[in-house]
Amino acid sequence: MQLTRFTDLGLRVLMYLTGQQPGQLATIPEIAERFEVSRNHLVKVVHFMAQQGWLATSRGKGGGMALARQPEHYRLGEVVRTLEGKPQLIDCAEPPCALSRGCLLKGALDEALAAFFLSLDGYTLRDIVASPTGEAIIRLHRLSN
Repeated sequence: MQLTRFTDLGLRVLMYLTGQQPGQLATIPEIAERFEVSRNHLVKVVHFMAQQGWLATSRGKGGGMALARQPEHYRLGEVVRTLEGKPQLIDCAEPPCALSRGCLLKGALDEALAAFFLSLDGYTLRDIVASPTGEAIIRLHRLSN
């Protein structure tokens, strides 16, 4: 399974925001520059994550974003599952598959995908920003100072 660019950016944003000082806000231009990504695409990702209640955002001069809750309250499986939409490894309906009535492949792939998300649910955002990732995030934040 390959995660979409949308999910990749969403995870990067969450990870980046763990490195902020309390009360500090990050901006879309700042994050886009740090990760060398499109601001337009990042706007869509941030907007979606704010709608999920994952980000606290404010507009205007001095505005920006921060995590809406502590990093240990973001389950990685839930985040990826939500960012990916309704992920499935195979769609037997489009295009229609001639084997669909007698094939066990979809069931096996669905079981594997469930195991993938179950494994990710064992991790939180706090877990994935542990050392050495946390130090790399701090270095990214220092670029703005």
